[in-house]
Amino acid sequence: MTRRGRARALVVLIWLAGALPATAHDVEPLPALDFEPPAPGTYTLHRIMAAPDGEVLGLDGRPQRLAGFTRGRITLLGFIYTTCVDPDGCPRAYRVFDTVREAVAGAPALRGSVRLVTLSFDPARDTADTMRRYAGSRLRGGDVPWLFLTTRSARELTPLLEGFGQDVRYTTDRSSGAPRRELAHVLKVFLVDRAGFVREIYSSTFLHPQTVLNDIETLVLEERAR
Repeated sequence: MTRRGRARALVVLIWLAGALPATAHDVEPLPALDFEPPAPGTYTLHRIMAAPDGEVLGLDGRPQRLAGFTRGRITLLGFIYTTCVDPDGCPRAYRVFDTVREAVAGAPALRGSVRLVTLSFDPARDTADTMRRYAGSRLRGGDVPWLFLTTRSARELTPLLEGFGQDVRYTTDRSSGAPRRELAHVLKVFLVDRAGFVREIYSSTFLHPQTVLNDIETLVLEERAR
């Protein structure tokens, strides 16, 4: 567990309540932080683990290796499913990514060093076409690429979830009188360095643009000091 995770751990259960439109990210602005994060470069982000590799699908539906999206740049990667509507779940990650991307694009010292990756853990529903609709206008903008990926099936997805330590549960709810599939997961977002090592794991408590940006700047400063 990371330094922040040891201090405070927040588990968010996100329940799928049916096929809803992928507009869950269009919600209220992010709240302000209730603590002052340390300044960039005043702390060390340790290597937690190597980011796993496996087969993913791009928006064109063609198989690619995830390693192609977690090497060469600092990468912010999060697992989502497009029908999530919990404001502290996937929609929060979407808003944080959106804000981080805008900030990085406006910072000359960071431009060209960062990418964002959004990977679905619901391949049965989140096809390449679905992910394209979910991405919307976020696909545009070359300085800070934002990749939206899925997998062909649970067979390809499971090793990635296990490699990142991303817990996902599939349950059946019969309270309505008819079975329906539900998803539950702990919200996690991963910061990966250029060499493909996970350097920070954010829970919803610490997933905020300012903490992420400070950590990105810390990695950039680390690179320059070598």
